[in-house]
Amino acid sequence: MDESTAPAEPSPSDPALDALAAALGPIESSTFRGQTRVVIDAERSMEGLRLLKELGFDLLVDVSCVDYLEYKGAKHRYGLVYLLAATATNRRLTVRVFVDDPDPTVQSVVPLWRAANWLEREVWDLFGIRFTGHPDLRRLVMPEAFTAHPLRKDYPLQGRGERHNFPVLTRDDG
Repeated sequence: MDESTAPAEPSPSDPALDALAAALGPIESSTFRGQTRVVIDAERSMEGLRLLKELGFDLLVDVSCVDYLEYKGAKHRYGLVYLLAATATNRRLTVRVFVDDPDPTVQSVVPLWRAANWLEREVWDLFGIRFTGHPDLRRLVMPEAFTAHPLRKDYPLQGRGERHNFPVLTRDDG
């Protein structure tokens, strides 16, 4: 592996990582190809994300989720991924927060970034991660009557027979 593709260690003098470590205790972090990732405990995720916003990460680019079911070496079932950007410095940061079954729950970041409203609703709808304190946590993609979360890896590829319960929509209906 040449130097350009070798994983780089995070800078020990990174002010954002230092501030996170001072506030939350030791944090797991890594840098690869100039992109820094940190892992924050679910119980303290709001505190850590609030601190990052105060440190200049003023743009929430995306909130997504990964289902690690049957992933070799995974310690948790779900990994929330928050992509943050500091618009003044053009710096990016990936924050991962892990949650588990039977009730995967994390604090909503809508009070910090209004853009999180629909992003969290999408994660709730497709993965079933609950966001406590969310102002309107309801389905965004799937119909309200749909009871499952189709992007979970334990959801069958052919569905569970839900299709016959929903009306067929045609172009003429719109």
